[in-house]
This record gives sequence, C-alpha cells and structure tokens, in this order.
Amino acid sequence: MEKILERINRKNAVIGVIGLGYVGLPLALEKAKAGYHVIGFDIQEKRVDMVNQGINYIGDIIDEELADTVRRGGLKATADYADLADIDAVAICVPTPLDRYQQPDTSYVEASAKEIAKRLHPGMLVVLESTTYPGTTEEVVLPILEAGGLKVGEDFYLAFSPERVDPGNKVFNTKNTPKVVGGVTPACTQVAAALYRNVLEGEVVEVSSPAVAEMEKILENTFRNINIALANEMAVLCNKMGIDYWEVVEAAKSKPYGFMAFYPGPGLGGHCIPIDPYYLTWKAREYKYHTRLIELAGEINNYMPDFVVERSMQILNRYQKSMSGAKVLILGVAYKRDIDDMRESPVLEIIEKLEKCGAELWINDPHIPAFTVKDHHYESMELTADLLQSADLVLITTDHTDYNYDMIATHARVIFDTRNAMKNTKNIQGDYEKI
Repeated sequence: MEKILERINRKNAVIGVIGLGYVGLPLALEKAKAGYHVIGFDIQEKRVDMVNQGINYIGDIIDEELADTVRRGGLKATADYADLADIDAVAICVPTPLDRYQQPDTSYVEASAKEIAKRLHPGMLVVLESTTYPGTTEEVVLPILEAGGLKVGEDFYLAFSPERVDPGNKVFNTKNTPKVVGGVTPACTQVAAALYRNVLEGEVVEVSSPAVAEMEKILENTFRNINIALANEMAVLCNKMGIDYWEVVEAAKSKPYGFMAFYPGPGLGGHCIPIDPYYLTWKAREYKYHTRLIELAGEINNYMPDFVVERSMQILNRYQKSMSGAKVLILGVAYKRDIDDMRESPVLEIIEKLEKCGAELWINDPHIPAFTVKDHHYESMELTADLLQSADLVLITTDHTDYNYDMIATHARVIFDTRNAMKNTKNIQGDYEKI
C-alpha cells in the first residue's frame, strides 16, 4: 500500500478510465489536468480517434482544455485493453442500463472487470463509478478480480465511488462536487480516497463499504424521482381543478424551512433519475421487500408523456382540430435545457405517440441537429416566424435558453408549454397553456 500511495501522492501513477462518455471523459481529463498520465479506454473507435485528436464531444468539457491536455501528452485514448497492464489505478465508468424487463444490466461492468482481471497486478487500484445496485462491487466485480489468486485489501484495492455528473450544470462539475468513496477494506478506502483528493477540489467523503456508497447514490436519485412524481401528480390535479401549479409552487417556496421546490414536466430523462430507482426495486426483491413508494413514483412519472399527448389533443379539439393531420411543432428534444443529451428523453416517447396519432411533426432543437426515433429520421428545422405561424400547436418540451420566447409569443397561434419556459414572456398573442 505504501508504494501505490507514494505513486499517487507524487503523481507518478498511471491512471486508466474505462468508458469515455459523460462520466468517464470529464474524469479522465481532470486526472490528467492534476498531473497524472491518463489512458482512456473505450470500445467505440470514433470516441478514441476524437480524443486522440483533441476533439471534444461532451458538453461540459471546455474544448481548449481537452485539446491542450492531449497535445502535451497527459491524456491518450485506446481501444486496446492490453494497455491496462501498465496501469496503477483504473476507474470503470461504463453504462449500466436496464434490460427489457426493467432489470439491471451489468454486462458492461462485468466485461470491464474481466479485462482488468487479465492484467491485475499487485498494488493496483480499481474503482467502480458506474451507478448500480447495492452489492455490485462485492458480489459482481470482486469475484472476477480475485479469481486469479490476488487478495483484495492486500494485493490489490477495490472501491466504489459513485459518479455525480449533472450535464449542463454551470456551478458544480466533476472537479468541485464532493466525492463519496467506499472500499471493500479500510485499506481500499484509503488508497481510493488518496487518489481523489489529489485530483478533485470537492470534499472526499469516506464511508464504511461499497454497499453504503452504492446505496447513497441510489438514495440521491430516488429522492429526486419521488419528489418530481409528487410535482407531476400535483400538476395533473391542478389542471383538473383549474389551478396554476406553477403559481402554487412559487408561493410554497416562500416558506424558509421544510419545503424544497420540485417542478413537473413531460417526463423524466437522463441516465440516472428514470433508471436508478429500478436498481433498488430489483434488489429489494432478494429481501422479499416491495418498494411501493418508489414504484408508484415511477408509474406517475412514466404517465407524463401520455398526459402531454392527451392535453395536446384536448387543446386542438377546442379549435375543432383532430390530432390526425395536425401540424405540431415540438421545441426541444434534449431531456433538459441547454444540453445535447437525449438519453431517456421523454420527448422521444411523445414524438412516437404523436406519430401514431397521425400528427405531422416538425422538430426544432438548437443543440440536436438530427436524430432517429424507431427508424424515423428527424432533422431540426429552422425556427422562423413562418414556421411558428403555420403550426396548429407549438409544444415546448425543453426549455432551452437559446429560444427567443418573445418571437414564439408573437407568432405562435397555440402554445402548450410543458416546462413553464415562457414564465417571463410578455405579450403572448395566441392561446397559451402550461402543463
């Protein structure tokens, strides 16, 4: 342990990051900026080539920082896992999706662990960062790594440290967000925490085990999932009662204690909040426990795309217009404002449902020039006054700050705003409704 700690503290350690996506690439860059030599691993050759050319594809990374770091040799990428043999510490940042039965798919984690196990050597640190169910580190990753005969806590070190990436956040990022670390043994925690303290500015919070760190991450996102579900259910009810939910929540925010504002929308998006709670509900069955509140929140949030489509139909009906053949202009495809991330975006489901209803869809997203939904290719159209005037319904599904809401207010005939994006817009000329 003394040798790996010395290499970490002197920044002589060679660091690996498996998976160069929204989590892995920012982490690899921060480690390289801190003075380590970093090797990024990814099975996508396009990503590898872009990184090695210093070309950025992640919104939260500054283009010049990546280019400069690659140019000076601090970071390189490869698809050849043989380079793991030269690594002192490696972080696993691969996807952990749900399968078709809403069960955790740990195949990417297992594949990464097997590649590491082939090159595992004394003194090596392995950290799993991919969000997953409590027990994954010790029940899935550890047996793979120990199969070769090396002993955790003595020959190598294994910990879990959950990613806390919030795409588009202008205040908190990989470098300044506190980091939770839980090792299989106290020595594992010590080594992993030492690495993060040498890289990050945020506090490093040590916990007693990987399971605690894994559950902590699930708690973070389940908390948000449940409270968003409450906001969505209140919004649905307020609509039926003729009450403006957005005015209600603004009034509630005036209370200086005991209340935290959450907002409704067209559904949940991103990799974490719509998915992570299902890891826990799946794991809970092992203990013969039914997570009723979590599953109910999921049902409510999953209903919101249907609610948006139903409301859209009701709005058009007021003008004796059927959804079949209606020209619907959708503003925003990304799952949240000012990013180009479509992962789990509820807008994709809304698009699919509107297509089935026979609507003629026009799409605009300033951050996503083109995309495909169920083999149907869409391209972002230029947002003009003529396009707005021609639409039977303008459906705001992502509240990008790039949009000229005054222009939308002036030219759109009918607007359905699912994000309260036009809350500060004056002189709305057409019919305007909020979720």
